[in-house]
Amino acid sequence: MLFQTFYVSKENSNCPLIADALRIEKKLKERNYPNAVVSQRFGKRVLINSINDGRGEDKDNFLEIVDYDPIKKVLLAMGPKEAKLETPLHWFIHHARNEIHAAVQINDVELSNRLKKTPKTEKEYSIVTIEQIKEVLKHLRNSKKVVIKNQGVLFVGSDINEVEKLILEEIK
Repeated sequence: MLFQTFYVSKENSNCPLIADALRIEKKLKERNYPNAVVSQRFGKRVLINSINDGRGEDKDNFLEIVDYDPIKKVLLAMGPKEAKLETPLHWFIHHARNEIHAAVQINDVELSNRLKKTPKTEKEYSIVTIEQIKEVLKHLRNSKKVVIKNQGVLFVGSDINEVEKLILEEIK
């Protein structure tokens, strides 16, 4: 078990940031990157896309992450679906760095291999290990993008528009 999720509510989120996240998801799917993880911070919560059942882009494919306890590996969420494995990483990024309000992780090894000058994690980790999270956060001190070895690329920014711009520069 990587983490256990407890739901405060199973109702759909009404977060106003969903529209921007759906827009990014759609653009990435059009460019053949269907497995992106899109997250945005609002207040103390993190909005993140959940495991999609294949019915397309919809606001019910998002969760609000209220809290995460890395010791107990417990995620507290609001929403109707299951959390993606990358959720704890995104939660840590949004809570460790106040200037980061948006993050997109594209899980595509080919893309990560093309980005030669982008900082890269040295080791290959299982998803959701504290070691991986620490190394990613270390690289985010000096860069707005990080290659996660044999997983993909993480882009961060002060808002979703900044992240979108970074991504579009790389996936032309």
